[in-house]
Formats: sequence, C-alpha cells, structure tokens
Amino acid sequence: MFNWKKLGMIYKTEKYAQSPQVLIFDNFIRIYFCTRYKDNKGIYLSNVEYIDVDKNFKILNKSTDPIIKLGDLGCFDEHGIFPFHILKHKNLISAYTTGWSRRESVPDNISIGLATSLDNGKTFSKYGSGPILTNSKNQPFLICDPFIKVIDNVYHMWYIFGLKWIKDENPERLYKIGHAISNDGINWNIEDEPIISDSMKENECQALPSVIKINNKYHMFFCYRNAIDFRKNKNNSYRIGHAYSDDLKKWTRDDNNVGIDRSDEGWDSEMLCYPFVFKLDDKIYMLYNGNHFGKFGFGVAKLEETNEKA
Repeated sequence: MFNWKKLGMIYKTEKYAQSPQVLIFDNFIRIYFCTRYKDNKGIYLSNVEYIDVDKNFKILNKSTDPIIKLGDLGCFDEHGIFPFHILKHKNLISAYTTGWSRRESVPDNISIGLATSLDNGKTFSKYGSGPILTNSKNQPFLICDPFIKVIDNVYHMWYIFGLKWIKDENPERLYKIGHAISNDGINWNIEDEPIISDSMKENECQALPSVIKINNKYHMFFCYRNAIDFRKNKNNSYRIGHAYSDDLKKWTRDDNNVGIDRSDEGWDSEMLCYPFVFKLDDKIYMLYNGNHFGKFGFGVAKLEETNEKA
C-alpha cells in the first residue's frame, strides 16, 4: 500500500504548466513542463518551458526563451509539443517529444519525436523534422506520451496509442498504454496490444505512464479517465492509476493501493493527472497536475509509506 503525502504546489500559473518532468543535477532539479499560448492569429499552440528548483522545491530560476522550436509547416509538431520527456543516459541528454498537428475531421494527430541537448538541457535540437515513432497498421493514430528507461542496455518506452475516435458532440479519443523496445533509442519495436487492463467499465483512456523500480518490482503510475463527459464531470475526470510488474511483461492493475486521490477542495480537488515519479536522495516523489489539465500549475507529493522498500 502506497501513502503519498501532498506537499502542495511548486509552480502556479494561469496559462497551463502540464506534464512536469525532471532532470536531476547535483545541486538542483530542472522541471520541464508544457504551456499554452496564442499565436498572432489567435490559435493556441503549446511549447516547453522549465524551472530550476532546489531540493526543497523552491524555485531558483526560470527559462526565458523557447527551449525547442516547433515544427515547420506541415510537420508532425507544427502546432505544439506536449508532453516532453527527458532521458539522461551515458552523459547524453535527450528529449522524447510528443508533437501534434491539427486535423480537419478530428482535432489533431500526434507522434513521438526526438531531440538532444548540448548545453545541459537549456535548449534542444531535433534529431530530424519527422517523428521516430508514429502511426502504423495496428496503431493508426495518437502515438504519444513517451516515458523511457534503459534497463540492462535495452531502451524501454511506455507510451499511449489511439484505439478509435468516438463520435460525440465533438470527436473524443480513446487510447491505451503500449510498450516498445529499442537497442539505440531511435528505432523501436512495438507491441500492438494494450499492456494495462481497464478499471472502468467502458471507454477508459489511459495516459502518461511513469515507471519506477522499488525493491525488485516495477511500479507504473499513470492517469485514467472516461473518454466521454470528462471535462466537467468529476466522476469521469482524470485520477491516478497504478500497476506493478516483476518482469516488465505482465502488469497487474492495482488502483486500490495507489495511495493518492483528489483533495476535498483546492487546485487538485476535481482532477489528478500527468504524474511523474522519481527518486531523489533515496526518497521518492510524484509531480502531478490538478484541475483543468494543469491550467493552474503543478504540485508534488512525497512517498511516506509502502510495503515495498526503495
């Protein structure tokens, strides 16, 4: 049983700060997040910013310029990047980006790109103009939300892929968590089936997986919601889910022991979403967004108790 103690908001805003993800340095932590803004035509775009915080999560510094450019006309990331996952491996800092572009019949299509940094994560240059993981025969749209770990020299990516668009008042997405492996972090072999079972009766969407090893077991934290009527209906909105695995192949759903839920009031009383779990000085923390998909910023929780030993 997990027991997460909420420590409050780290970063407050009115313009979104979605999907916080960390890069740990010796004396500070860099937290990347995705924000929204309007271009000169009044169209919403999303881009990446960061804050630097000390180990008590007090803000030290904030980025001032765009850290990665959006795609050119017609590219997969023309209209935004969200989310933005950081991997530091063998002294190379890489970012796995979710780039999106608008569509006519549905709101958008999404694919996964790659970028690297040569200045300790202050700015990033793209590996190319196109994605490294995108639509395929059995996963025809909505390839996004990558989380990558290198385990025994194998790159593991957990991500989400679309199953279908649902015709409602507006088209709504249905998506699940998938898994892929790679020898180089660029070329990926995917599994075509969802790896996490459903908790809701129907139309469950699963998003933004985050995987951490505690003792000899892997734990995945993610968010899930109903595909329909989730924006204003608290019962259908995002909450945190949990699954565990001994071998990275079979995952057991275990939401009852996740140990964190919506607050009775305040910024995370209606929704919990976009978790990122990480270890810092032998302690485990979770960054997460709250109401309105992170419109007001993000907070942090500390793992207080668990039956598993870190």
